[in-house]
Amino acid sequence: MRTHMFSKRLFSFASSAPSPRSKGRCGTNSSLAVAAAITVLCAGLPAMAQQATDDVAPEASIDIPGLNSGKTATGQEWMVSVANPLAARAAADILHKGGSAADAAIAAQAMLGLVEPQSSGLGGGAFVVYYDATSGKLTTLDGRETAPMAATPRLFQTEAGEPLGFFDAVVGGRSVGTPATPALLAQMHKRWGKSNWADLLQPAIETAVEGFNVSPRLAGLVARDAERLSVHPSSKAYFLPQGKPVEAGSLLKNPAYASTLKILQAGTEGFYKGPLARRIIDAVQNNNGNPGVLALGDLAAYEVKERPPVCAKFIDYDVCGMGPPSSGALTVGQILSLSQAAGLALHPPNHANAWRIIGDASRLAFADRGRYMADSDYVPMPTRGLLKPGYINERAKLLKRDTALESVSAGTPTWDHAGLWADDESIELPSTSHLSIVDEQGNAVSMTTTIENAFGSRLMVDGFLLNNELTDFSFKSHADGVPIANRVEPGKRPRSSMSPTIVMKDGKPVLVVGSPGGSRIIGYVAKTIIAHLAWNMDIQQAIALPHAVNRFGTYDLEAGTEAEKLVPAFNRMGYETNIRDLNSGIHAISIGPNGLMTGGADPRREGVVIAK
Repeated sequence: MRTHMFSKRLFSFASSAPSPRSKGRCGTNSSLAVAAAITVLCAGLPAMAQQATDDVAPEASIDIPGLNSGKTATGQEWMVSVANPLAARAAADILHKGGSAADAAIAAQAMLGLVEPQSSGLGGGAFVVYYDATSGKLTTLDGRETAPMAATPRLFQTEAGEPLGFFDAVVGGRSVGTPATPALLAQMHKRWGKSNWADLLQPAIETAVEGFNVSPRLAGLVARDAERLSVHPSSKAYFLPQGKPVEAGSLLKNPAYASTLKILQAGTEGFYKGPLARRIIDAVQNNNGNPGVLALGDLAAYEVKERPPVCAKFIDYDVCGMGPPSSGALTVGQILSLSQAAGLALHPPNHANAWRIIGDASRLAFADRGRYMADSDYVPMPTRGLLKPGYINERAKLLKRDTALESVSAGTPTWDHAGLWADDESIELPSTSHLSIVDEQGNAVSMTTTIENAFGSRLMVDGFLLNNELTDFSFKSHADGVPIANRVEPGKRPRSSMSPTIVMKDGKPVLVVGSPGGSRIIGYVAKTIIAHLAWNMDIQQAIALPHAVNRFGTYDLEAGTEAEKLVPAFNRMGYETNIRDLNSGIHAISIGPNGLMTGGADPRREGVVIAK
């Protein structure tokens, strides 16, 4: 195994000056019950202010001196890239013992729900893209939460029919969809597991009982969200003992979470039926401030769905991911295809014109996303039409210019079924996590997992938080009398931007990637793929490349990085710009033709890579 140092010079947009981002050292303890050499990559954390709008990430980044991404990890046998060191180590232990990539993902998710509860957990949901090396098959599993059968299109409206304020909808039971993660983990194990199911949950059980040291990130997020976390007694008692937020470095135990995992060790039926299920429903329905309509029947009826992968051509690669109800694969695929068709290759990566093409390609893709994309079980979707070469080439003609597009609207792709929809206005906020894993047999998993907003609904039951995933629906059901595709409907799955991705070449995976970040996930993943595959950056450089994201017209540029130097050129092109922190959490594994893996973790979070 070899380790390559990652140059601290982030890609320069306008000069050779190094990026001022995150300086310091990584002091990760790489000891593990693994009798093999490992490489650990530790990521630093920039600052971000927390506000309750889509202009900023509510799961804020916390400024912690002394942490920095300093290495690119390599491995020949297996690799994990996960958002928390304890979760990464749990996954690595499983791989060392001969477990599959799916087994390792299950162990990692069980640990993430304990040590990174603001981002994901048993009360949420996830999407999985899985490559089976034996069959050569790529499978996508939809573990998205569902709306209760008692939900109506007016779930998030006042009596006068006006949309609720975002946090008025989030905090409490109203926003809770059917938790899906336990069912998804069980389905992964049934299909691809090699290890004993109960053993995969044991590391998280032991850590919950013995306690773990609260990370600076978790402590900072609790402090910033203390008021909302105080609404529910269980959440308040756990996150604010004696009325004060948990402190970084303090030992935090969660015996209730351990008890829930012990129930799951016997199977998921104990989660979706019986006393635990009744406690979930009681927390949702009997929340005095904002009760919800989730019922026992919704839990008992939940099913994970296998969906066809959605793949888009980029250069000579197939970029594959999760289809509807995720908008991720379609929108990432459109950005990549449009950028290529518009001549991205003609511009160097440090040129503003390259980012103009990417930014306006993103705007075109987001216009289609807002008009057409939703749960395809409920809404006719032009899935194939959105990626057809003829449609892409026609839309790409709009990008062959030197200035920003003055306005952007949805296109008219070919349809399998007729449909007329109004543009969506939903807000999707970025409390999510991503993990990428490749095992010794060559199986690969890309999994993006979430409870939606930071700390979800703020309702805690038996040691885990319940999601607020229903607020990913449009609060409005119609616009000017035309229905909105992503409106609330009973049993429907809200649209998501989660973009777990596996890039294929000649039938083999070459890149496993994904990120948290709300609807900006799409831009983060597209940028990383472009930087790695088109601009030939190593994977850590591609991940750390400063963000420049445009969804709706304003160009978001990552504060404190070389991206700020794009402002004058962008202003001349006609863009409004917004310099702000962009808190991604990209975790990726690149696989070379000789099988050598190179892994990276986002320097903006706490992720690590462990490899053998």
